[in-house]
Amino acid sequence: MLRIWFRRVVAAGALAVAAAVLTMAAGSFWVRSASAGEIHTVANAPAAPVALVLGAQVYDDGAPSPFLAARLEIARQLLVAGKVKAILVSGDHGRWEYNEPGAMFEWLVARGVPAERVVLDHAGFDTYDSCARAKKIFGVSQAIVVTQSYHIERAVALCRHLGVDSTGIGDDTVRIYREPWRNSAARENGAVVKAMFDVLSGRDPIFLGRYETTVDDALRLG
Repeated sequence: MLRIWFRRVVAAGALAVAAAVLTMAAGSFWVRSASAGEIHTVANAPAAPVALVLGAQVYDDGAPSPFLAARLEIARQLLVAGKVKAILVSGDHGRWEYNEPGAMFEWLVARGVPAERVVLDHAGFDTYDSCARAKKIFGVSQAIVVTQSYHIERAVALCRHLGVDSTGIGDDTVRIYREPWRNSAARENGAVVKAMFDVLSGRDPIFLGRYETTVDDALRLG
């Protein structure tokens, strides 16, 4: 009896592992096919009205982590090059004392980006929410998504699925810093699976709210 039970447990475990591997493979195929041909550099990126910068860790002193600073530098370069007219910074501000979009705004303005060109999304709690809110709350229909290279295919795939005609630029310079790049890249496999479930469920972002005209206002500056 014990031997039969053990065999059933092993078989169930093997099936679960196989299902997980197949799900990750399907997710990887989806993000790669959905983003194929849409990943660029600052130099060759096609112009778009908005750069959507996805949030990342902010330190206790309010400084962006190297991950986030690298993303912001790309967005700054895009604005200087005339590739975008506005920068939408989307991150986690779920707690009063932790403010990713606020830190992103301060970093950009301190480096010469006009404040009126930067729009803050305080409820970009994950990539799905950032893309969905860019479309539903800020009216963004076309954007250059900016994040790290290991993340960029998923980000572009999600934004395109959610109605934002997106290209993407991924940063690799973070590898020179003491950041857990390898761990982050490994976690991306699980994030791809979550993205698939988000897409299949068609869920709303955690916070929606009324339409905001801040991106429209920034774009009207010309």
